[in-house]
Amino acid sequence: MVKVVILGQGYVASIFASGLEKVKAGKIRPYGIPLADELPVKIKDIQIVGSYDVDVTKVGRDLHEVVKAYDPEAPETLRGITVRRGIHLKSLRNLPIEATGLDDEMTLKEAVDHLVGEWKELKPDVFINVCTTEAFVPFESREELEEAIEGDKRDRLTATQVYVYAAAEYAKETGGAAFVNAIPTLIANDPVYVELAKESKLAVFGDDGATGATPLTADVLSHFAQRNRYVLDIAQFNIGGNNDFLALTDKERNRSKEFTKSSIVRDLLGYDAPHYIKPTGFLEPLDDKKFIAMHIEYVSFNGAHDEIIITGRINDSPALAGLLVDLVRLGKIAIEKKEFGTVYEVNAFYMKNPGPKDMQNIPRIIAHEKMRMWAGLEPKWL
Repeated sequence: MVKVVILGQGYVASIFASGLEKVKAGKIRPYGIPLADELPVKIKDIQIVGSYDVDVTKVGRDLHEVVKAYDPEAPETLRGITVRRGIHLKSLRNLPIEATGLDDEMTLKEAVDHLVGEWKELKPDVFINVCTTEAFVPFESREELEEAIEGDKRDRLTATQVYVYAAAEYAKETGGAAFVNAIPTLIANDPVYVELAKESKLAVFGDDGATGATPLTADVLSHFAQRNRYVLDIAQFNIGGNNDFLALTDKERNRSKEFTKSSIVRDLLGYDAPHYIKPTGFLEPLDDKKFIAMHIEYVSFNGAHDEIIITGRINDSPALAGLLVDLVRLGKIAIEKKEFGTVYEVNAFYMKNPGPKDMQNIPRIIAHEKMRMWAGLEPKWL
């Protein structure tokens, strides 16, 4: 059994919960889950035991009812789980959502203790963080992090940073847990948090789940690098209509997302080709089905100038939700292997900005093989 707590019960989390239960019931095929039937930890072993949010229209409601707002065919097996109040710290500022968090009622230290107490009752193995994209600042030292928590420095911390701190406290008291950071906030790339995770017996996967245009761009750039084609410029952008794209209209949030999306260029090409790679806009009618576009101009043999243009429409939340089904099970494996801190072999395949800090993006086919071998599976393409 793998017990899961969801942090941020929005579109991604709701599609994850709904799709997971449908796969378990045999109602849909596990398409979009890379290691669907291959891991020793099976999909049927995943059990959602808790959910947290700060949207007042969700807190206190049954998970089934919340998920139904995103998927009218929400499985009945999601009944009986109440969405609990989480950490806010202004994470939903400038969004048309009325929000309230534990931090509106108590100090951050009290909120951490409160969460740890609830989690010791729920007994989760893995935490999935799919909160709204945040504006954040990494920590310079362990002392700075602890002082921010103890000193109730709300302007210094984000919801994710507090959640990971609480998860580390929980792991330390219970003997091990895993935290999947599927948003751009640096956790697996923050040495302070990686050190804390190692000491606390917390495995951390991150940062920022790689779906849609980003892994496709990585594959295309790898293709050019392997064939010694010189890339002159890259333009890649996404436009979507869900709340995460609305949040990205905030410049600080957008900057954090842009960093994780742009880090692949130098890593894969070996030089920093001029590029524009960022989430570009919000258009409400698109809803969750984002528009992606990519244009790459390059030089081939005998000075020939060629270009590749790709466009697509991608259901944003299912693309990430399918990866989470793997990451939950890989989190359980990391706990069993006692591989705490962060795990590059997992991050390099599933994340836009794979931790630990200064580790590079690598061609996804190589990352895929490294991840499989780490998980104890036979290489597929080697």
